[in-house]
Amino acid sequence: MCGIAGFVNLDPSRRADAGLLRSMTDAIRHRGPDDEGFLVEGAAAIGIRRLSIIDLTTGRQPIANEDGTVSVVFNGELYNYLELKQELIAKGHTFRTRSDTEVLVHLYEQEGDAFLSRLNAMAALALWDSRRRRLLIARDRLGKKPLHYAITRDALVFGSELKALLRHPAVTADLDVASVARYLVHEYVPCPRTIYAGIRKLRPGHYGVLENGHFAERQYWDVPAPTTDSGPPPSRQAVEEEIRETLYDSVRRRLMSDVPLGVFLSGGLDSTSIVACMARAAPGQVRTFSVAFREKSFDESSHFRAVARHFGTQHVDRTLTAGDLLDILPGLAKVIDEPLGDASILPTYLLSRFTREHVTVALGGEGGDELLAGYPTYQAHRLATAYERLPGPLRSGLIEPIVRRLPVSTSNISFDFKARRFVAGAGHPAEIRNQIWLGSFSGPETLAMLHPDLRRELRDVDLFDEERFHMRNAPAPDRLGRLLYVDLKMYLQDSILVKVDRASMACSLEVRAPLLDYRFVELISRLPTSWKLRGMTTKHVFKKAMAPWLPPGIAGRPKKGFGIPVAEWLRGPLHPMMAELLSEERLKRQGLLDPAAVASLVGDHLAGRRDNRKQIWTLLMLQLWEQSWRRAGPRETIAA
Repeated sequence: MCGIAGFVNLDPSRRADAGLLRSMTDAIRHRGPDDEGFLVEGAAAIGIRRLSIIDLTTGRQPIANEDGTVSVVFNGELYNYLELKQELIAKGHTFRTRSDTEVLVHLYEQEGDAFLSRLNAMAALALWDSRRRRLLIARDRLGKKPLHYAITRDALVFGSELKALLRHPAVTADLDVASVARYLVHEYVPCPRTIYAGIRKLRPGHYGVLENGHFAERQYWDVPAPTTDSGPPPSRQAVEEEIRETLYDSVRRRLMSDVPLGVFLSGGLDSTSIVACMARAAPGQVRTFSVAFREKSFDESSHFRAVARHFGTQHVDRTLTAGDLLDILPGLAKVIDEPLGDASILPTYLLSRFTREHVTVALGGEGGDELLAGYPTYQAHRLATAYERLPGPLRSGLIEPIVRRLPVSTSNISFDFKARRFVAGAGHPAEIRNQIWLGSFSGPETLAMLHPDLRRELRDVDLFDEERFHMRNAPAPDRLGRLLYVDLKMYLQDSILVKVDRASMACSLEVRAPLLDYRFVELISRLPTSWKLRGMTTKHVFKKAMAPWLPPGIAGRPKKGFGIPVAEWLRGPLHPMMAELLSEERLKRQGLLDPAAVASLVGDHLAGRRDNRKQIWTLLMLQLWEQSWRRAGPRETIAA
């Protein structure tokens, strides 16, 4: 696992500055503390900070082909490199290392840009073809590894994290106020935008080519449509067997490592399924890591400890307190580059930090909910269809007032919380309703939170344009399939995977996601959605498939999530920080948010009239980011 960065001057006669390249890679040293490498050739400069996982001695990057005309820097792991290597040797290519990275340059020589479709990887890469004076940057199919770029008047600049790009003098740190509004809606800035006006995220499953002074972004993969063959459908037994075999092979490939390896264990279906596969592939060698909470509605310790005992893993867990989490909160803003409103980044970071004390690689369960309809929102869409058929006066005059008067609870995903979110989303198109349930603010609520000047500037901006784009382009024929596609393209890729990448890489820990092996993704995506959500049963086919390998009771457990007791903390240990960051004086000086609207939001929460935990936390993370980056200045903060 690594961090990459670089640039190509658009004027080919202007030689790249090696010192500038080193400065960019220094900004992401935490992603790769073991080694560094640089290639500066004419107008091009590519560099890397390396966390050594495979081929610790000869796998230094950049890696070149036999005659040195093609070079690559690679952030990630290539899980099918051994098969590809043997194929390339048979075709006459010569290898100098045992590294998976060297496969990339030879495969590019052999197949051109089509080489990307041959990779089973989590990856972000930059490849320089010196003969053609051509730069290719690419990102894996599901977006497990990040990659950003900026096209300026002087150069194309790229990097794993925003902080690397901001070291380049041609890249400006101008705030994109529309991205601020989109952040308030989503709790993240949806791809391809970033919080900065001049920087973009490369979309997953895409690559970009700079050649002859022109840059173009192209797609090389997308989620397949459900199978609609007219022949007889496959038997359930055959599908369940294929699910087990594909997941097992995905896990087995991700055990490839020259350094110690473990797995994050929550005790839920996804992580337990991964442990079950690991226990079959490496019996007696599985190391599991978990975090517990003292607050019962958030704690899953009884479940993950039972799973660890069942499989006989070498298990380590820690109980996190409010103090543990709040101590790291101010510094976390420097890790995430742009605002991220998912509060579970705190326990994810601490889990990564203590896991790194024991291993260098960990497997995680990301992706199962988006692939297999695991979230309660998918059940809620079915209820919403029936709810919206009720007469309007019954909904607005009776049901919604009752919901507003429900006693406020601070428990994890409490009934009143779910009920209020449900009625807030009712009446909207499915993809907008889905985002209202997942996010913090609706469109009108977002504008009400912003400074009046920004409201006027953004009144014609469609804050849900990415949802509409993906809903239109989803290959699935039914509403649930299209919603799964939207969540895969947005919530998973822009929130969940970003959270895991930034939290783990801040600790120099590599996290691998077996459920996001593209073969498993394609297998599940081709199944009818009725096999995923059966009635109100989520992940139906996966539960049936994995049940023979799991301890009793795991397959039927309701989803809990990886939350922290934010609602309680805002009235307790988080209150001083909230009062400072959301003070009227600060907000007036900043000019982003409306102080009166924020004060009303906070006042309702503190008085127990509303549970505004998500909204307030989203605002707090925006303020922490602004304090760490925008106010201090991105380059000054990075250098600190």
